[in-house]
Amino acid sequence: MVTSSSIPETDLEFDHGTFDAAGFAAQALAGRSAFAAVFDHTLLKPDATREQVEKLCSEAATYGFACAMINPVWASTAVAILRGTGVPVGAVVGFPLGASLVSTLRQEVAALTRLGAREIDMVLPIGQLKSGNYHAVEHTIHSVASETHHHGAILKVILETCLLTVEEKLRAAEIAIQSGADFLKTSTGFSTGGATPADVALLRGVAGARSGVKASGGIRTLADAKAMLEAGANRIGASASVAILNELGAA
Repeated sequence: MVTSSSIPETDLEFDHGTFDAAGFAAQALAGRSAFAAVFDHTLLKPDATREQVEKLCSEAATYGFACAMINPVWASTAVAILRGTGVPVGAVVGFPLGASLVSTLRQEVAALTRLGAREIDMVLPIGQLKSGNYHAVEHTIHSVASETHHHGAILKVILETCLLTVEEKLRAAEIAIQSGADFLKTSTGFSTGGATPADVALLRGVAGARSGVKASGGIRTLADAKAMLEAGANRIGASASVAILNELGAA
């Protein structure tokens, strides 16, 4: 297990491999099916109804999105609808504040994966990060990553970049990767700001080829999505996925 003291200040200067953002973006934008495959089709509103969740899942299956991302209470519903479609269900934990107990997060991951969720998006403990308690941040992410991977799922770690300084973004990204994150994710969409190309590029710069980068929060148009892909994202979280995909078809 990595500790805060084992993450040197110069670590971000190491060669972590390269990710061809321009090449990936061109490939993703080449056609509807390739473009759809980068989207986490998302519905995380607290007032989301069963009917809306069913519609989200139906759209995810119809268009071939990367996953259907929902709140935990809807996991069993989404899994039942998407069974046999090849589209996985994703669910959030510690969302949107990043202030849950580690034991709570692990229990929630175990329950969600037993229900059939295959992608977990967690918010890192933002207050601990800003307090400089990097060991607590590492311990939380490592614990959740271990539980997630034990059940055969992947973990995306949300940094909530709008609340962080540049140094905090760099530090959080490195800790998350070393602690087992499969993706770095920009935002919950519930705070003071969403994804920006600059933040996506910063996260990709830290990650290199070691992890994915998911842009989420405020991505509503084809231009938004294109900018995120070109900055280095290889996954996009959006509730406007269908509209964005239709823009590509009309372009």
